[in-house]
Amino acid sequence: MLDLTPQDWTAIMLSLRVALVATAFALPPGVAVAWLLARKDFWGKSILNGVIYLPLVLPPVVTGYLLLLAFGRKGPVGAFLAEQFGIVFAFRWTGAALACGVMSFPLMVGAIRLSIEAIDRRLEDAASTLGANGVWVFLTVTLPLALPGIIAGAVLAFARALGEFGATITFVSNIPGETQTISAAIYTLTQVPGGDAQALNLVIVAVVLSLAALIVSEWFNRRAGARTHGN
Repeated sequence: MLDLTPQDWTAIMLSLRVALVATAFALPPGVAVAWLLARKDFWGKSILNGVIYLPLVLPPVVTGYLLLLAFGRKGPVGAFLAEQFGIVFAFRWTGAALACGVMSFPLMVGAIRLSIEAIDRRLEDAASTLGANGVWVFLTVTLPLALPGIIAGAVLAFARALGEFGATITFVSNIPGETQTISAAIYTLTQVPGGDAQALNLVIVAVVLSLAALIVSEWFNRRAGARTHGN
């Protein structure tokens, strides 16, 4: 039986909220970018593809530092949002959601792109010949067929967001109750004498949550493959 303290539960609930918000806000642009990469050829496509996948190869602290420069209180984007709309990201849980969204975005786009590319384009062409415009074709043909893959990508991004650490702690620090997610809480406990047992409890929670998300993502991936192949 896990012995979780109130502080542990706070970190767990904050991680779930951050991951959910990050996934929800990343999903619409993720679908749009995945469709663009899957269905369109244009100048700079390789550059766009590289930029999207850059967070996967950059050290997470670099991504977090770039977010701090851009969205910090003195950053160009952060200062504008704070002055005009009162939106602050730096050292807030919203900033943790932003960092998690950026770090999980490539995995989401990759999964959705594969799902869209697996769709038989003749189905889309048939809808076009019947008079449907591009938007209607996407909404009535592409989106329904790609939906299991989209859900799989969203769940995979959620799992990635749950485990994010480097970019988050660099951008929003490690503030208990505000930005201390499961990963940050585990890191803190490993630095405290006698905190290993409590850290292990959170590690088990993190493993269970991530494994459950991966299993769900794999199930939807199988559904996506079955639908696009007509099984």
